[in-house]
Amino acid sequence: MTWRDIEDWATTLPETTADLWYGTPGLKVAGKGFARFRSDEEGGVVILCSIEEKDRLLATGDDSYYTTPHYDGYGAIIVDLDQIPWDELTRLLLTARESKAPKRLR
Repeated sequence: MTWRDIEDWATTLPETTADLWYGTPGLKVAGKGFARFRSDEEGGVVILCSIEEKDRLLATGDDSYYTTPHYDGYGAIIVDLDQIPWDELTRLLLTARESKAPKRLR
């Protein structure tokens, strides 16, 4: 799958838009970012999550999930689009979107 596939899916959700976020393509709900494509050079998609969820995902040892020192102590996981199953990716994206969406959209 590609970032474009993610954008096409996510922008069907209410008030979810594709826009620049930290200088790279990102997803926002009601103007608040919840996921972003890092870059072709960096690889991966950053998805907001709780620190507990991040720790749980990293502890699985699954190559789909990783982080960098930049995200230490921050609630965000990086996912490898070549590794992660679509159903798991959409679950993470929906959870991240809900965490940023106003109550009326949850």
